[in-house]
Amino acid sequence: MPFADIIGHDSAKALLRSAIVQNRLAHAYLFHGDDRIGKRLLALRLAQALLCETPSDDQEPEACGACRACRQVEARTHPDFMVIEPDREQANPQIKIELIRDIEHQMIYRPLIGDRKICLIDDADRMTIGAANALLKTLEEPPDHSLFVLVSSRPYALPATIRSRCQALRLTTPAQTQVEAAVILKRELPPADAHFLAVLSDGELGRALECNLEQARNSQKEFSVIFSAKGLHSFSTVLTTAEALAKADRGLEAFDWLLRWLRDVLLLAVGAGSDHVLNIDQRTAMQALAERIDIDELLDLISDLEKLERQAHRNVNLQMALETILLRVRHLLAPQNTADASP
Repeated sequence: MPFADIIGHDSAKALLRSAIVQNRLAHAYLFHGDDRIGKRLLALRLAQALLCETPSDDQEPEACGACRACRQVEARTHPDFMVIEPDREQANPQIKIELIRDIEHQMIYRPLIGDRKICLIDDADRMTIGAANALLKTLEEPPDHSLFVLVSSRPYALPATIRSRCQALRLTTPAQTQVEAAVILKRELPPADAHFLAVLSDGELGRALECNLEQARNSQKEFSVIFSAKGLHSFSTVLTTAEALAKADRGLEAFDWLLRWLRDVLLLAVGAGSDHVLNIDQRTAMQALAERIDIDELLDLISDLEKLERQAHRNVNLQMALETILLRVRHLLAPQNTADASP
């Protein structure tokens, strides 16, 4: 049951099941891919499958999810299952060498209950150099009974020596239809809201399941007004809006919603349909805009906005950036009126 509750990642699950059946599990794995797509959950389910006390089909290794061992893995209290993760309370969360050394000491000894000792290292790319070097020594000569599962959204930040000693499994973002189905099932939401959350989360299932729907809908409505021809009808309105957003520290939020809105227009402009359109309730107005818009100008604006998002933490004057971007959006919306509009 636990493997089955993971959305997507069918090839990774099949590979792990086959390795269990053939008794050919690697001593260390690196589960990597986009953030919040189920990497950590897959690692937990693997640990449950290996430590479960209820026998399963030899050809379909699985965990029952209900026995003492499965519950202990879920609660992190199983004596043969350890989790290392950075301290989320720190300004710069890190995994320090002391944690790795403590785990190394524990992994030396034989399992207390099962056949293996399993160590999950979440956000493994957050290890300090000292911690990574300490782990490397263990990975070079791992105890026969040990299994390490490293989870990372930034595998490139891990030392190459660590990566080379792990079997890498790249997990891809689940299909949008899978995310929608999961949201409908787990959150009991209607299809329209499930579609909205699936597109908003960019396929990151964790975000779709946890996102505050009411808050997201309110923000969508607020910014759709801001980015409308009426909301940007004059220069003075643009300047006032940019100042208000900057003072409220909502510049990055504005960039994000604007980028999504512009991508919706682009999808409609190139005839891609509405399956991946976030602002589906505005389709009629966006379709009319898409039919007369300058595609090259739209692409340039999207490219510049993406660049601004990447540079937003580098002392960029957000108010000035917002003013510039919103004026360009105003021109895009009503180019024939921009030159003679009164400030």
